[in-house]
Amino acid sequence: MMAKGPAYAVPYRRRREGKTDYRLRKKLIISKIPRLIVRKTNRNFIVQIAIATVIGDVIITSAHSRELRKTFGWLGSLNNLPAAYLVGLLCGLRASEKGVKKAVLDIGLHTPSKGAAVFAAMKGFIDAGVEVPHDESILPDESRIRGEHIAKYAELLASTDKEKYERYFSEYLSRNLPPEKLPEHFEEVKERILESFKSK
Repeated sequence: MMAKGPAYAVPYRRRREGKTDYRLRKKLIISKIPRLIVRKTNRNFIVQIAIATVIGDVIITSAHSRELRKTFGWLGSLNNLPAAYLVGLLCGLRASEKGVKKAVLDIGLHTPSKGAAVFAAMKGFIDAGVEVPHDESILPDESRIRGEHIAKYAELLASTDKEKYERYFSEYLSRNLPPEKLPEHFEEVKERILESFKSK
């Protein structure tokens, strides 16, 4: 049965649609610290720094995983752990340039599970030099951030099931990136991102 009566209030539309947790949002806004917003779609990662105002959020800076491919030559997936870290790093460097010293993580309705990609994005942001309060235990291992787990799985499939290997990693192979080389490629792209800010 649907609730009714004088004390019943219809939840806000975005709460009904499962898009916004207003209790959490209120706490984040009251802190008056810029919010590090991390969102994952089916294909991409978006990382933004926002400040809440009476007229709505003002985006200070942002980064999108599509930029990794267009600007920095990233050949891997745009929504895995390595991509999340690199997008976070890119946004963090931009935020640092704009004078942001500290931010508080806002992952929206994502489930905060240990080692999740949203925390890889946060790690990249922190490595850019911006403070974000967190528990170290939630961060993914460095090896996973570099994509070593993907490379090892690719090596296993390449030696045991070539058909599955070509099917699972067709996108990598179509861009001439052997998935076994992902950690090395990650380091190359990370260095390109860092170098692009050093030159400024």
